[in-house]
Amino acid sequence: MYTANAYAAQSAHSALAPIVLQRREPLPEDVRIDILYCGVCHSDLHQARNEWNATTYPCVPGHEIVGRVAQVGSGVTKFKPGDVVAVGCMVDSCRTCPSCADGLEQHCEHGPVFTYNSPDRHSGGMTYGGYADSIVVDEAFVLRLPEKLDLAAAAPLLCAGITTYSPLRHWKVGPGQRVGIIGLGGLGHMALKFAHAFGAEVVLFTTSPGKAKDARRLGADEIVLSKDPDAMARQASRFDFILDTVSAPHDIDAYLNLLKRDGTLTLVGVPPESLPVMPFSLIGGRRRLAGSLIGGIRETQEMLDFCGEHGIVCDIELIPIQGINEAFERLLKSDVKYRFVIDMATLGGEPSGN
Repeated sequence: MYTANAYAAQSAHSALAPIVLQRREPLPEDVRIDILYCGVCHSDLHQARNEWNATTYPCVPGHEIVGRVAQVGSGVTKFKPGDVVAVGCMVDSCRTCPSCADGLEQHCEHGPVFTYNSPDRHSGGMTYGGYADSIVVDEAFVLRLPEKLDLAAAAPLLCAGITTYSPLRHWKVGPGQRVGIIGLGGLGHMALKFAHAFGAEVVLFTTSPGKAKDARRLGADEIVLSKDPDAMARQASRFDFILDTVSAPHDIDAYLNLLKRDGTLTLVGVPPESLPVMPFSLIGGRRRLAGSLIGGIRETQEMLDFCGEHGIVCDIELIPIQGINEAFERLLKSDVKYRFVIDMATLGGEPSGN
């Protein structure tokens, strides 16, 4: 074991504060990574504050990790010290079930091992995430970051990026399709970028008139104010696909009725309570209401490579680790364009070593 410096929540009501962790020494197939940047996902806040009633403390959040390889195990073949790499929401899975065999580790039938607050199959206890100066991950769950990408701005691709890329790819969004994106936040801004890059006609639905200029810059062809009943009525039965990124309660039927026959609305936002659906909103046009959870390792690497080819990164605000509690409060107010990223150099310098 070796020590690593990190920030952790000690309870649902405590601020994140410095902590010293015990990390395992690299096993034969492990990669030890010095963390350079870590994105701040809304899930981090949910977990730190136990809003999903499943947090084990201390909790070290962070699953949008970019870093540099510091050490590799004797059996590692994909990476070498000095490589720039990334780690997303998962660090292990059973690797044998049908979902894992299909490259869909996020749907592992024995449960994926998430990057933090998940049972650690190697050292016991719980996994600790990327609000730290280093991490050790099996090479099968380490991703290669394209050289052309800005490292800090690439970090949120590991969650916000793949969460929106995967459903757009799965439902074959492309030229000739009219695609709606609900919400312009960390997820929504990436959905606009990807849907535009895939060649679709892209429409943003927002409650904020002031977001129109930004939305067009990010790839929207049209902006619809969802609070305007007439504007919504004009969009009825016009969409092939709608991606819903909103994590607050909202009227899902209002958007289902905008789908064409056989259209699909996919949820990637996670509201804190159920969203009622009128059956006729689905039956009337043989419409589908679906969900999507991040993406597998293979698809995440595909997404990173696509971003490298097209110069796609997240719009970020870089912060020191000492500003994480303020960032959480601003996140609650949607006061960020569009993702906070922690500069881990502010944690105190080089990893502490053995």
